[in-house]
Amino acid sequence: MITALALGNKIPAVYPFPRFAVEGGLIAYGVDLADQLHNAGGYAARILKGENPADLPIQTPTRYALTINIKTAKALGLTVPASLFARADEVIE
Repeated sequence: MITALALGNKIPAVYPFPRFAVEGGLIAYGVDLADQLHNAGGYAARILKGENPADLPIQTPTRYALTINIKTAKALGLTVPASLFARADEVIE
């Protein structure tokens, strides 16, 4: 997988989904998929109740998730600042 390739070549990479950090990526930062699905459900409900999809406003993501893999940071010889840990939604050890 791409995370193994990056780690094998000592490349500190950032990925869009937490799954990448769980599988060995350094950091994942992207939209909170659960929040996006919740918003999509609200849109579907409005359409099923008769609203015209063309009249619905475009919504942008409001929540983002930050996942940090400490084991990968150590393997790459990186020190992750405490301020970044404080902002993380999930830290993988």
